Amino acid sequence: MRHYAGLLGGDVDTWGLVGLIHDFDYERWPEPPDHTREGAKVLRDRGVDEEIIGCILSHAEWNLDEYPRDTPMRKALFAVDELAGFLVAVALVRPDKLEGMKVSSVKKKMKQKSFAAAVKREDIINGAELLGITVEEHIGNCITALHGIKNELGLN
Repeated sequence: MRHYAGLLGGDVDTWGLVGLIHDFDYERWPEPPDHTREGAKVLRDRGVDEEIIGCILSHAEWNLDEYPRDTPMRKALFAVDELAGFLVAVALVRPDKLEGMKVSSVKKKMKQKSFAAAVKREDIINGAELLGITVEEHIGNCITALHGIKNELGLN
């Protein structure tokens, strides 16, 4: 999210916070629509800015009528949500982790339905379209972003 904030003119700290906390409620409330809506209540009770809460709500399909993906931050959150986890999964099965990871190898892994089976490939594709870029460019952007935090992720 921080990387896309830089690319799209957003506030790096705000976008980074959204990316960090957007699924904080998932373990407690994993089922829709409680996931996101119960978390939104917690955030509102703590005085979190409504822009952040609306962005978090927009990443879930069941909230789109009220919270459409109509801002750069909302689009980016949806776009990176599935892809970031997928890229980490790809890195974890590679001997060199992120080093030398190519877009083409990620796309090849996307075709393997059994690999990281819970990741919705269509969300990765739709996220790139929402951002107005190709899937290849989106994957490349996210690989670059992960390189910047590879030590924190244990992917060095």
